[in-house]
Amino acid sequence: MKNGAWRVIPMVIIPLAIWFITPPEGLTVSAWRLFGFYLSAIVGLILKPFSEALVLLSTVGAAGLFLNNVSIILAGYASTTVWLVFSAFGFGVAFIKTGLGRRIAYSMTRSFGNTTLRLGYVTALLDLVISPITPSNTARSGGIVFPIILSVVKTIGSEPGATAKKAGSYLMLNIYFVMKVTSFMFATAMAPNLLMIEFSKKILGVQLDWGLWAVAMLVPGLVLLVLVPLIGYYMDKPELTKIDNKKLVEEGLRDLGPMQKKEKILVGIFIFALLGWALPSVFGLFGIKLVINETAVAIVSMSLCFLLGVIGWDEFLDNKGAWNTLIWFGGIIGLASALDKAKFFPWLADVIKDNINFGNNPFLALVIIGFFSIVIRYFFASASSYAVAMLPVLLTVGKVAGIEPMSLALVLAGTNSYGGSLTHYGGGAAPIIFGAGYNTVKTWWIVGAVIAIVCFVVTMTIGYGWWKLLGII
Repeated sequence: MKNGAWRVIPMVIIPLAIWFITPPEGLTVSAWRLFGFYLSAIVGLILKPFSEALVLLSTVGAAGLFLNNVSIILAGYASTTVWLVFSAFGFGVAFIKTGLGRRIAYSMTRSFGNTTLRLGYVTALLDLVISPITPSNTARSGGIVFPIILSVVKTIGSEPGATAKKAGSYLMLNIYFVMKVTSFMFATAMAPNLLMIEFSKKILGVQLDWGLWAVAMLVPGLVLLVLVPLIGYYMDKPELTKIDNKKLVEEGLRDLGPMQKKEKILVGIFIFALLGWALPSVFGLFGIKLVINETAVAIVSMSLCFLLGVIGWDEFLDNKGAWNTLIWFGGIIGLASALDKAKFFPWLADVIKDNINFGNNPFLALVIIGFFSIVIRYFFASASSYAVAMLPVLLTVGKVAGIEPMSLALVLAGTNSYGGSLTHYGGGAAPIIFGAGYNTVKTWWIVGAVIAIVCFVVTMTIGYGWWKLLGII
């Protein structure tokens, strides 16, 4: 608190200043002052004077105290979206604690990772397999994938410095970049994706469920999982091309021992959850209505992990990411919901409509907004802070420009994720991977920029065409 005291000052000044400023025309006093607290929360998430959870708790408390609307704001914690992402964290804990994530990684490496490029694809496949049930991509890539690939890199004699180019530089970058692709492929692959679902519903009137999201992102995502490891390979080409993969994984698999009962049970629960999330949308594509609440599926799946002894409750209590996300996620959704009830977003749309004109070309507007969404990620150190600060604005701008709502939501969901490829601080896992010492800032930024642009081009061509073929836009 002492070292970050200066970061608290803007959080206090912003709502205080707005409190005494006359509201703009068309906006009530209460809505205007509530916006001041929302803006304070955004600044707090960006500057991080303390944890995200404490930023939101203090903001929610202050807004409730001064605006006497605490019951309205706390309704955010009743959001099914909050509990979906919270429950999904249970899977991430189970995959790490049981060792199933490591076992899958070692097995894939033994079967396919006999070259450096193939090992890059093994990383992509591993991340794809576990991404639907790990909303913390920091835990996924930094806690499961990174330690395993790092041990492989060190075993083959690639160390930071003179031998970094042997294989380590490429493989470290690849961990992060493929994670930025898988993070937009599933609603539960990255926590801010669930914010997109909430904002899209409130601002655009679009209902994105888990299955629809997965089907829409499947084709562009798979194309990019083929391209991204290849692009990184040729832009940061490793000196070593062949790897004795079987020897590398023997020790890791020996340490894990035979597959345990807990791991087998977790595989079954994993399949149950995926089917529960995906089937309603899959059936819906054929005109068959199947009602299964995806949040209920997540809660039941997490409960089964406890009841069947896969993990203990105390092990889940130790997962700070899950509890931090529950607190800040519910807080920001509560503030956004209160703003929505106060008619703030329709007012913002009217203001933008009077001041911005994209002409009569919604697709061009979509391209411009999507590209801007990528560029502005240079200024954000996390997808969460970007989502809170920019998504309501960009969704409103796109709505005013007449962009087809579903395409706008899907494009911005993608750009938030792979926009984080640009920098070595663009997501929680980036400092972990960059901190290993294999990569230079120059290489990361150049390769990251190329990959972000390729991802955007694929989204606007193959992705957009796929959505039209599905009939969702």
